[in-house]
Amino acid sequence: MRIFNCYLIIIFYICIRKLNVSLLNNKIMKTKIVSLLLCVGLLFACNNTQKGAGVGAGGGAVLGGIIGAIAGNTAVGAVVGGAVGAGVGAVIGNRMDKAKAEAAKVQNAKVETVKDANGLDAVKVSFDSGILFATGKSDLNATSQNSIKQIADVLKKNSDMDVAIYGHTDSTGSDAINNPLSKKRAQAVQKSLVNQGVSNIKVVDGQGSKNPVADNSTEAGRQQNRRVEVYMYASQQMIQAAQSQAN
Repeated sequence: MRIFNCYLIIIFYICIRKLNVSLLNNKIMKTKIVSLLLCVGLLFACNNTQKGAGVGAGGGAVLGGIIGAIAGNTAVGAVVGGAVGAGVGAVIGNRMDKAKAEAAKVQNAKVETVKDANGLDAVKVSFDSGILFATGKSDLNATSQNSIKQIADVLKKNSDMDVAIYGHTDSTGSDAINNPLSKKRAQAVQKSLVNQGVSNIKVVDGQGSKNPVADNSTEAGRQQNRRVEVYMYASQQMIQAAQSQAN
């Protein structure tokens, strides 16, 4: 039954992602979707409680990843085999708190704690594309160099964490324009970071306009959606080290 429940969550998630663009532009609908997912999660929790297990680390990771994705956060990291225990989560959470504090000092950066694909804490650092790039361009401008250097220092200091870089646009224009532009911008940030000695970048991609974090019907919302995100998340090596420490 628990396996069946997991399949239902995954199928429901896929259906929601298919409707992602149109639904996420409506804040009311977005709230309803997240609320519905929470209800589904509570329902499964009640079902599993009869077996004395609760949701457990594995189910919590799946549900946390789904809700994070719908809220506009990209699910980062490869899912590890087996459930990640609370002790491991605490060890990694402590490391991520320290990395977040360091990243918070980076100029022009918005820093948040999010969940990775394993339900573990990760750090998302967002840069407004208007600060890094000229309109419609993918070459880093001169004023961005200080911010890039500062985040490079943070990434090098936390070299046991994996890094993912994603470019995003607003919904203005077509996918034929937005998708390659967002990827080129992510690649420009990657190139600059690598040139400054960062060696732990695992994923670089552009997501166009499909993962908005704000309402595209307003100028303020579109500005928030034009961004580059740099994620720091637990590597396999870091998870194994945390497991040893937790034990």
